[in-house]
Amino acid sequence: MRLLIQRVSHARVEVEGETVGQIAKGLLVLVGFHREDDLGILPKAVHKLLHLRVFEDSDGKMNLALREVGGSLLIVSQFTLYGRLEKGFRPSFTEAAPGDQAFRLYEAFLREIHAQAPDIPLATGRFGAHMKVEACNYGPVTLWLEF
Repeated sequence: MRLLIQRVSHARVEVEGETVGQIAKGLLVLVGFHREDDLGILPKAVHKLLHLRVFEDSDGKMNLALREVGGSLLIVSQFTLYGRLEKGFRPSFTEAAPGDQAFRLYEAFLREIHAQAPDIPLATGRFGAHMKVEACNYGPVTLWLEF
């Protein structure tokens, strides 16, 4: 499982001209699943995501987590996080979970977020759709988290 996490002042996802998810201050999280991933990794991944101290405190240090700043989450599935570029010029996605497996993991990931943080606003993209993602990366802060 790979998470590309961006601290944002705002972000939104559009599908066929319709905004399907948007947040103000918070984290835009692009999530990709490996073909060997299973449900067991989700609680740890969600716990880590919810407790990342990537927001600035009054001293300007990254010392606050999402809940402490009243932030939101925007979760977007992105199998291309498992694209490999070692050979040739066209990415290979053989490491990415197949669509049905990835969908089950994505849905379970969202349920785990709700279970651990029912108080944090959660928006999503649309699994499998061609999406336009807009974000204002604040900082910028972009982090890579892998399980």
